[in-house]
Amino acid sequence: MGRGTLRIYLGAAPGVGKTYAMLAEAHRRVERGTDCVVALVEHHDRPRTEVMLHGLEQIPRSEIDYRSAVFTEMDVDAVLERAPAVALVDELAHTNVPGSRNAKRWQDVEELLRAGIDVISTVNIQHLESLGDVVESITGVRQQETVPDEVVRRADQIELVDMSPQALRRRMAHGNIYQPDKLDAALSNYFRPGNLTALRELALLWTADRVDEYLQQYRGEHNIRTTWQARERIVVGLTGGPEGRTLIRRASRMAAKGSGSEILAVYIARSDGLTSASPKELAVQRTLVEDVGGTFHHVIGDDIPAALLEFARGVNATQIVLGSSRRKTWQYIYGPGVGATVARESGPDLDVHIVTHEEVAKGRGLPIARGARLGRARIIWGWLVGVVGSVLLSLLLRSLENGPGLANDVLLFLFLTVAAALLGGLRPALASAAVGVMLLNYWFTPPTHTLTVQDPENFVAIVIFFAVAVAVSSVVDLAARRTHQAARLRAESEILSFLAGSVLRGETALDALLERVRETFAMESVALLERASDVDPWTCAGFVGPAPVARPDDADVDMPVGDNMALALSGRVLPAEDRRVLGAFAAQAAVVLDRQRLVSEADRARRLAEGNRIRTALLAAVSHDLRTPLAGIKAAVSSLRSDDVAWSPEDEAELLEGIEDGADRLDHLVGNLLDMSRLQTGTVTPLIREIDLDEVVPMALGGVPEGSVDLDIPETLPMVAVDPGLLERVVANVVENAVKYSPGGEPIAVAASAHGERVELRVVDRGRGVPDEAKERIFEPFQRYGDAPRGAGVGLGLAVSRGFAEAMGGTLDAEDTPGGGLTMVLTLTAAPGREQAQDRAALPAEATS
Repeated sequence: MGRGTLRIYLGAAPGVGKTYAMLAEAHRRVERGTDCVVALVEHHDRPRTEVMLHGLEQIPRSEIDYRSAVFTEMDVDAVLERAPAVALVDELAHTNVPGSRNAKRWQDVEELLRAGIDVISTVNIQHLESLGDVVESITGVRQQETVPDEVVRRADQIELVDMSPQALRRRMAHGNIYQPDKLDAALSNYFRPGNLTALRELALLWTADRVDEYLQQYRGEHNIRTTWQARERIVVGLTGGPEGRTLIRRASRMAAKGSGSEILAVYIARSDGLTSASPKELAVQRTLVEDVGGTFHHVIGDDIPAALLEFARGVNATQIVLGSSRRKTWQYIYGPGVGATVARESGPDLDVHIVTHEEVAKGRGLPIARGARLGRARIIWGWLVGVVGSVLLSLLLRSLENGPGLANDVLLFLFLTVAAALLGGLRPALASAAVGVMLLNYWFTPPTHTLTVQDPENFVAIVIFFAVAVAVSSVVDLAARRTHQAARLRAESEILSFLAGSVLRGETALDALLERVRETFAMESVALLERASDVDPWTCAGFVGPAPVARPDDADVDMPVGDNMALALSGRVLPAEDRRVLGAFAAQAAVVLDRQRLVSEADRARRLAEGNRIRTALLAAVSHDLRTPLAGIKAAVSSLRSDDVAWSPEDEAELLEGIEDGADRLDHLVGNLLDMSRLQTGTVTPLIREIDLDEVVPMALGGVPEGSVDLDIPETLPMVAVDPGLLERVVANVVENAVKYSPGGEPIAVAASAHGERVELRVVDRGRGVPDEAKERIFEPFQRYGDAPRGAGVGLGLAVSRGFAEAMGGTLDAEDTPGGGLTMVLTLTAAPGREQAQDRAALPAEATS
């Protein structure tokens, strides 16, 4: 009996419809006459899912006693005995109760598959073992039940059950997924729009990778070498030359014309490591590729065209972009070139684009050879071994009564020549060869003690010795030079890669970059100097290390950056070959300095513009909102002081109450204005300390009527690191705003919950809500939403609240309330060093399992 097939419905989150889709498939198969049974399906009291079970045969579950309670699990033996053609097994990642046949449900499924039973199952993306850390960082919930990725990847069919976050939240709000008592907790915790969007992206990307695996597997099984143009994949062939940037940008424009296009830049190096590519240019091109959304690949291959085509076909590419050859006309005698060869051998499945550029026919150029810096000690040893060693060897051989013979003498002198090349390089080796020839001729070639050679065979032997010695010495010296060059280029590549990475990460710390320069080149101090013009004195824009120089002329090494900026280093003199990497550091330092200044100028301009806008709005507010309560106070006071009217005690009390209300309104408005002024000038300094939310929040509700707030702050919440005074102001403003817009008689909800290292306080009202495009605008100063009356304030409450929240390291955002209304979400930092207890009792079991 063959192995059964496994079909999995994969979802991004609970409630997207995996179980419903599985049951619908079962009904289709039963209608076609397939023997299909329900081995185990969890309907979680969802009416529509429960209805789908009608008409399907269900295998009774087994009952297991565990810790004085009875649990039910899938009866594997009963399913095997029933031996259906297809079995439905829900929740593949489920952990069985201790005492079950297997520890995990996916192990039960493996038994059914080995018995030849086809299985249809379900799993959520958050239960894949490899994604546990990612899901926890997104949702704040650690998944306790997981299934190995390989189990899901081995499935014969994987079908993605997809649903937008908005649709899923609407489905939940309608009560189709969880009971009403769990609805608010689910929507405000695990099922937030951001969480659902991230989980959906994970599911889509994981499924897309699986589709690619299926495609590659199929092509491999059927030995398909032609390209299937399922989507555009553009391979850019790079040589390390300056034309690479043009090719990358051209490929980016080509990819932009089609949705889902992919760019893969590839540099092919020869296996011997000898290359004329510029590591600096390759680092720049790698950064450019990543900036346009592509990937960079480094491939080894001696046959460049064959390696390029093999790579392109291996990634199922549809197009190859190459640059016109930089060869001069006479250089074509060596062959047709990479572009022509690739175009000829690409076949009909690959389109080859030859792009012109400014470097066409200007010559390819070769790297400048640099001597191997072997050090004084090695060079001295090379001369000693090559010259003195040859003399000592000749004395040793002369002392022997029966020498080893001329042939062996030649080999011994050749050994010393090779050793001299390894130690001291080419010059000691050539000297050793010359000395060896003279000693062999004088002492060991008849007639001895003369420089003449009588036997032609001996003359040929000496000539061959000298030729072989020179050749071997040259090869050994070249290998040493290449080894040194490779090590140096690798170090330079690592440094340049660091610079490119700092650009990609947007690092803007000048001191950190200068410190990196000091460490890289082992300097005492590094300073970035600049001046306004050629006649102005130098000023220091930044430095690290003791006693930085004040002028480039005083430095041991200076690297100009433009006309009026220089990087000055003190400590030692650098060799000329190090200046290339130093130039890259200097250019990056200038960029970092410019970026810091631009950011500072932009911030100043933003503050000036904001200040002008606030001053204009303040004048408008003072002209109306502040004068309104003042006018009421003045009218009431004038009435009380009038001698023309005899006021009754009730009238006097009413006028005094009006004066008091007007003064309270003035106090509130002026307080908000002062708070906004403090925020704008950056003078808000929170005094952070650890405190429980239930000590602060109740105090903030004193300004709202009794019974207008439903408060839910669990005792299990961790403490938060906040300024209690600022937090009270934030909560008071937000709650008063919610009460103002809540329908009459319907209380608002204030609830708190913990999520990893964050604590959220949610203020929920059932008013008419705010459209998405206006959610950020309501936090701007002097903004009222909709038809709020002018007398309701100057529109600073939410702006001040967000400013205070950010000053404490938190956030304040607005979300839609399911069913209508607006929810304000205040996110605070949990106190460090405390156990972040998650109130899991409020979350659905399926989300926390």
